[in-house]
Amino acid sequence: MAIQIFDEENIRNMPNEERFNYCEEILKHEQDESKRWDAVWLAGELAEDTNNNDKMRKKVADLMEWVLRNDTNGVVKHEASFQIAARNLRDKIPLLLEISLNDKSILSKHEAIEALGLMRAFEVEEKIKLALNDPNIDVKETAEFVLKRFNRLKNHGEYKPHNIL
Repeated sequence: MAIQIFDEENIRNMPNEERFNYCEEILKHEQDESKRWDAVWLAGELAEDTNNNDKMRKKVADLMEWVLRNDTNGVVKHEASFQIAARNLRDKIPLLLEISLNDKSILSKHEAIEALGLMRAFEVEEKIKLALNDPNIDVKETAEFVLKRFNRLKNHGEYKPHNIL
């Protein structure tokens, strides 16, 4: 069963480029964080089932980066991290690591760490350990969880977005 995001503007019916531009406009100019959250999801869907060379995939990845660097709402940024993981946008692993260690939002830090875990970003395992020293218990617990999960998942093959669990 697919998750249905409220789409009162019928954005899903737009051609991909128009849909992307519409979502980008919302993300960069809309004051309502609930609409920005929806735009993150609706843009993220455009990277679903694409290959790494797909131009729209790169545009979506770059838009998610823009959100993580510029949005002021932790819930919206949380969703951008999830979209990066769900679409396995591996070139954004350094960004997720940066957010997990330095963002001012606890929610953003938590989801960035969790996204690294979902993506099986074993290459940054040692850096994730730095989050064990975060002053927030939720961030620490997320880092502990991901590190334990890494230990279980090593040698289980490449991550595929449809196999998150």
